[in-house]
Amino acid sequence: MPIYEYQCQACGHEVEVMHKMSAEPPRDCPECNKPELTRKISAAGFRLAGGGWYETDFKSGNKKNLVDSGGSSGGGDSGPSAAPAA
Repeated sequence: MPIYEYQCQACGHEVEVMHKMSAEPPRDCPECNKPELTRKISAAGFRLAGGGWYETDFKSGNKKNLVDSGGSSGGGDSGPSAAPAA
């Protein structure tokens, strides 16, 4: 289950709540009991990196890269060092 961050618009209290994506979000602030909780936007707790996606995570042998299927993606390194010099 994901962890969501909420902030009370009345008192400013911040709280983290773990619940299903399909669950109704909490409304009442645990600090002041007013129905003023709103979900905050925050960075994800993980980062996806690598050259592409594979058919399965547990496939052995010749893994088929679904992003780079036969041709070059032309991307190379997309980090800051790949930027052209000005």
